[in-house]
Amino acid sequence: MTMRTGLLAAALLGATGAAAAELEFRLAGGDKGLGGTLEATSLVAGTLRDAEDGALPRRDIVAAAQADYARLLAALYEQGYFGPVISIEVDGVEATDLPVIGSEEPVGQVVIAVEPGPLFVFGQAEIAPLPEGIRPPPGFETGARAGTSILRQATSEGVEAWRAIGHAKAELGGQQITANHPDRRVDARLSLAPGPRLRYGAILIEGNEAVRSRQIDRIADLDPGDVFDPEEIRDSARRLQRTGAFRSVSIVEAAEALPDATLPMTIQVVERLPRRIGFGAEIGTTEGAALSAFWLHRNLTGFADSFRAEAEIRSIGGESGGEDYRLGALYTRPATFNPETDLFVGAEIESLDEQEFSSDRAEVFVGARRIVSDEFQYSYGLSLEYSDVTDGFGDREFLIASIPLEAQYDRRDDPLNPTDGYYIDARIDPFYGFETAGPGVLLNADLRGYQGFGAERNTVLAARLQLGTLVGPDLEDAPTGDLFFSGGGGTVRGQPFQSLSLELPSGREVGGRSFVGVAAEIRQKVTENIGVVGFVDWGQISESSSWSGGESHAGAGLGVRYDTGIGPIRVDLAVPVAGPDDNSGFELYIGIGQAF
Repeated sequence: MTMRTGLLAAALLGATGAAAAELEFRLAGGDKGLGGTLEATSLVAGTLRDAEDGALPRRDIVAAAQADYARLLAALYEQGYFGPVISIEVDGVEATDLPVIGSEEPVGQVVIAVEPGPLFVFGQAEIAPLPEGIRPPPGFETGARAGTSILRQATSEGVEAWRAIGHAKAELGGQQITANHPDRRVDARLSLAPGPRLRYGAILIEGNEAVRSRQIDRIADLDPGDVFDPEEIRDSARRLQRTGAFRSVSIVEAAEALPDATLPMTIQVVERLPRRIGFGAEIGTTEGAALSAFWLHRNLTGFADSFRAEAEIRSIGGESGGEDYRLGALYTRPATFNPETDLFVGAEIESLDEQEFSSDRAEVFVGARRIVSDEFQYSYGLSLEYSDVTDGFGDREFLIASIPLEAQYDRRDDPLNPTDGYYIDARIDPFYGFETAGPGVLLNADLRGYQGFGAERNTVLAARLQLGTLVGPDLEDAPTGDLFFSGGGGTVRGQPFQSLSLELPSGREVGGRSFVGVAAEIRQKVTENIGVVGFVDWGQISESSSWSGGESHAGAGLGVRYDTGIGPIRVDLAVPVAGPDDNSGFELYIGIGQAF
């Protein structure tokens, strides 16, 4: 089998207009795909491919060709070919016979010819000792295809299995690997040296300047005397990184254990700059523009704690009422109750001027957030909220105490631009209203799923289900902020903002006690940075808390995404599809990040 590549045409001596060099691959035998693997390994191939915009000296090609013998041989060994023949000719001369420094004549052709030879299998495949219950990886067994990659995998997994139960200095103690060419067989015997079971020794901390060492030690939670556990060390590093106070975190074990079977550990950190400012903007046809900004102070008091103040103005120039304002502040202190549980304290004031209601609201809250893993976290707390509302029921005041409980499970591969996985956010707020609402429960859930297709996942199907219900107070006794509307960029695109509601006998509009929203998108990547999206959204509002009956509406549209590296810029154009009102216009939405 002969393969002639068309990808490698580079000007060798651009100043003199020299002809391009051509690379030819000749592979005699071997598995399907082996040629592609070898070409991807070849330094000559990479050198010529990367030289498309400039001159390439002859010496570079010769040096790459001479290095390719070892590279190609290693790649063949990886695949189980232990008796190959490799020839690399530069203009008809074997590369090993050429001087790197010499002629400046341009190279016309490079020919790489490979005869892989027979495929070898394992005769004996042994690795010992292994911890109880641990077996070698699949493929490291008699009769299986031999190769250096599976040998490395077996060694690595064996060492890691010992480290996982405290043998921090486990290593490969010896190996006997013999290739029997007549029988096309490889006999491999790997010997592991587990070493003693170790405990953590002294925990040293380096690199911190403003964050207190005592707090770093508390967050890391590596106790001297505990048995060495590599997973615990990884969790410690993640907890420290998650505080946001550090640009980098590494936990390094000492090169050698001490005579008392303890292993000193060093936590090395590099702190971030303490302050950060951010801005955001969105625009919608009906909702108008929205501007937001925040100011963040990391490590406020030396405990890797943070203080964040933020402000937001929405509905600027919109058709859904006047401007809405919000100011908020949040203080977070990590590892307050235990290494995985953070304390947060916050306050918020908000003024809303919507078409169907207006409200002024103030809230203070305190709680704890337990971060169980990178994927799962939950929080609980206490909240006290006062609001002054004018809506279809007249002027009302509310004073409500609640116990918000929230859980998030995030399996998305990228929160800003997911192509695979799912996300669940569920919240339940038992509350008591001292003025009018009385006791009740507010429930909200947001479920999102993503499925990518193709090797690069250039096509993505995305779906979202939103659920909300208010149980307890009658409609006229419910806080307006706890009632549900539908329409707009966060629910049903193509329908005007909060256009779906309940109509009172007086003709005024109020929100419903339950909401169901469904959205589906197909996202197609067109170029490296540009993608297109087609979507359909549907929402339903009901007077009851059981999601039964009520009115519904739908919208659909097309969008464009431009990937900025920190999240896509989103532009969506949507039209109404169905609903109780005769809406014949269109809605435009611009923002950063996917719609969901």
